[in-house]
Amino acid sequence: MTKQQIRLCERLQRLGFTAGTQMKLYGEVFDFLSEPIVLTDDVVLVDAREKKSGQTRRVRVPLLIIHMANRSSIAA
Repeated sequence: MTKQQIRLCERLQRLGFTAGTQMKLYGEVFDFLSEPIVLTDDVVLVDAREKKSGQTRRVRVPLLIIHMANRSSIAA
C-alpha cells in the first residue's frame, strides 16, 4: 500500500470502519469483522456480517466517505 492508502485506511478506522464496530450502510446494519481493505484509491472493502441475516460478505465503503476521508487526511 502507498502512504496515501495507509493514511486513508487509518482515517476510515477513526470514522468507525474497523473490526468490532457496527454501522448501517446500504439500508442494512453490519457488524464489521476486519479493518478496511484498500484495493485502489477509490475502492475500499470491509469484511462484515449482516445483522439481520447473519450472512458474512465484503462490503464496499461508499465512495463519498472515501473522498471525505481523503480530503481530511490531506488537511491533517
